[in-house]
Amino acid sequence: MHLLERRAARRRSLGFWLVATVLFLLMFAASAPSPLYVVYQGLWGFSPATLTAVFAVYVLALLAMLVSAGGLSDFVGRKPVLAAAIAVEAASMLLFLLADGVGWLYAARILQGVGTGLATGTISASLIDLERRPGFGALVNSAVPTAGLAAGALGTGLLVQYAPAPTRLVYALLLVAFVLTGLALAVMPEPVRRRPGVLRSLLPELGVPKRARLAFVVVLPSLMATWSLGGLYLSLGRSLVVEVLGVTAPIAGGLVIFLLMGTGSAASMLLRGRDSRTAIVAGGLFLAGGVGLLLLALALPSPALFFAGTVVSGFGFGTSFLGAFRTATGLAEPGSRAALVATLYTASYLSFSLPSLAAGLAATNLGLHPTATGYGLVVIALALTAVVATVRFARKTRDRTGESG
Repeated sequence: MHLLERRAARRRSLGFWLVATVLFLLMFAASAPSPLYVVYQGLWGFSPATLTAVFAVYVLALLAMLVSAGGLSDFVGRKPVLAAAIAVEAASMLLFLLADGVGWLYAARILQGVGTGLATGTISASLIDLERRPGFGALVNSAVPTAGLAAGALGTGLLVQYAPAPTRLVYALLLVAFVLTGLALAVMPEPVRRRPGVLRSLLPELGVPKRARLAFVVVLPSLMATWSLGGLYLSLGRSLVVEVLGVTAPIAGGLVIFLLMGTGSAASMLLRGRDSRTAIVAGGLFLAGGVGLLLLALALPSPALFFAGTVVSGFGFGTSFLGAFRTATGLAEPGSRAALVATLYTASYLSFSLPSLAAGLAATNLGLHPTATGYGLVVIALALTAVVATVRFARKTRDRTGESG
């Protein structure tokens, strides 16, 4: 019996790290096209507006799957949904490989959004299901996406600059990686039993359990602040570095994304032992301070200060997201966990996409520097709101606990 328990524990651990690997690959693939858009423009001659549209269809497809199928794995099991998502993601890599025009980019990004959206809630719930230490799944859930985004932006940029076949190589490597991880799903245990209600689960709805709703509202400003800053970097980061700061090195755009997301991932690991309230408060303060440095750097202008502010903001990004994710998911029962995680990521991706699209329109009419300044002030306000809301929520919870005791 003891031997069977050890084997089960080993399979559980292997399954956990397999799911974490899939999450990393999904995020790597999500940021991989960014350094290639300039290459595509040179080949096919499309406008910057087309780039925005290609980005938008990815986000729309992702959100559609999150809202409609975010809780599907609570009913049919984690493994079938994860296998389907990996298959769709592999198909999108194949379309990127075959692309010879902008229409292929639209199709590839739509498929990529479908695969990522289908997998997001399932992966996040699986990490919590399979964790061996409480809170470790939430830690991986917050650290790995930022690490994947950072590696995708910088890694693809390096391949474009130094490796052959810049529009093919990264997708060929990712296609192989997705096929291998799909085959490796056989070692993953299934933590969820099938139950009726599959069709009903596909109806769009917010999957926030009643006991977690107040916590969700409290962490919402933190999600909005962190992911809206990420959206600004991915959409206008390179433009800010080149047009406002005057840094024209090709790798600079990928480097600022790497610093923001990479520091965020490192912060999640460094502060993994801290409680959720401390993480949100510290993260919000670092985020507000870092964005303040960014605004000062743009006003001077100072590239060195901009990179320093990016590192400080990244620390706040990772810490805030870790605390927010732990706070909300810690109150969900296993049977409703995937739907809640999907709701958290829906809020995150809306914050990631809509403000950045609005900033792109504003920059056209008002200018890049004024737009970035206004955007940064809103992020600072959201970060400080998250700090105040978290402190008040903690006090109220402590008072109730004292009364019940």
